[in-house]
Amino acid sequence: MKSLKDRILSGDKRSIGRAISAVEDARPEATELLKDIFAHTGKATVIGITGAPGAGKSTLVDRLAAHYRAAGEQVGIIAVDPSSPFTGGALLGDRIRMQNMATDPGIFIRSMASRGHLGGLARATVDAVAILDAGGYNRVIVETVGVGQDEVDVVRAADVTVVVLVPGMGDEVQAMKAGIMEIGDVFAINKADREGVLRTERELETLLSISERSDGWTPPIIKTVATENSGTEALAAAIADYKQFIGDKGAQADGRRINTAEHRIIELLRERLLKTALNKGVTDAQLRELASDVAERRRDPYSVVDEIIKRIGIQ
Repeated sequence: MKSLKDRILSGDKRSIGRAISAVEDARPEATELLKDIFAHTGKATVIGITGAPGAGKSTLVDRLAAHYRAAGEQVGIIAVDPSSPFTGGALLGDRIRMQNMATDPGIFIRSMASRGHLGGLARATVDAVAILDAGGYNRVIVETVGVGQDEVDVVRAADVTVVVLVPGMGDEVQAMKAGIMEIGDVFAINKADREGVLRTERELETLLSISERSDGWTPPIIKTVATENSGTEALAAAIADYKQFIGDKGAQADGRRINTAEHRIIELLRERLLKTALNKGVTDAQLRELASDVAERRRDPYSVVDEIIKRIGIQ
């Protein structure tokens, strides 16, 4: 693992890919590797791209990555796809849609399956971001599934969150319902050459005017046409402006980082405790039998959980 760590820190793509596969598969050695590289993380700007399906997120990511590459940046891209119900693997294959970037030595693209994880993010996404960060990718873009209200978890993995909407699809109302208004640091109205873009912009402005943020930031609205590479520079500038704004906030920015770290600890603790409960507290056969009892109303699920917790010695 020490050798793998050294290769990751040197930016070796194959080693970075191997490490991400290890965290996706939850291999025991992956945790030790993540512990070793953690001190080398925290340098990258992590950009979350979220929004409704069909909004053109992948094309926008493609253009944004090309913009950063033209400026000499190393770019990592994690595209979280819906899982195949049969294999658990990534279904959409964003690398196919981004073929023109796949051979660029300064870009690493990885499609990850969400595997049913709520929040639009794969379970291992945060770990994959850390690996890319340690590997020298100073811009890491995370594109989420785009499934509506569960998208809000993206904010916990990103320094800057971009919400992508399109005219004429009712995204404004859906965004308000989903809580996306609260997580968006920058709003991009993509496909801005369509009819209805001005109406969408006005409704967004109205929603933003009644959504007061604790940090005092007013999210900008950027109009883009990703297929024509229009608005990419303005979007990149808006992302940089927010990063600068947060950097100037000092203690408030530290509070956001602490909240992110606290959430990560809780997520890891929840996962570890669940694994312990399933490995030591109950066998697969026992779990099935208990589930049958609950389904037939012979037992209640609360007492079942109490029993399993007692088995692993937690009161």
